Amino acid sequence: MPLGVRGRDELEGAIAKISEDQFQAVAVTIDGLFFVERQRIAELALARRLLTIVPSKEMLDAGALISYGPNTPGLYRRAAYFVDKILKGAKPADLPVEQPTKFELLVNLKTANTLGFEIPPTLTDSRR
Repeated sequence: MPLGVRGRDELEGAIAKISEDQFQAVAVTIDGLFFVERQRIAELALARRLLTIVPSKEMLDAGALISYGPNTPGLYRRAAYFVDKILKGAKPADLPVEQPTKFELLVNLKTANTLGFEIPPTLTDSRR
């Protein structure tokens, strides 16, 4: 069920609604508000024992359970490639449009432990 949130003051009500409607998880989309409020979203969801899936590692590090999305540093490196081409005279309209090709699935083991979930070893990353 999509839920619209237009401002910071609507976050708590939205998380409460998700929980009251007996959903067990919330998927957070890419949005400036959600990125800025990532810590608060994670805290609100955790307080209601909601699983959270987010699109970036930064949101995962704030306390979300799972992150799935493109490799952000890879996107920045690729953007630098295009900036270099443009600075050397290429017309932006002549450059190809690209989509991400590398995606990461990350799990926050601390959050999983807090929620009482055992994560299968095949999903854990030795760096976390």
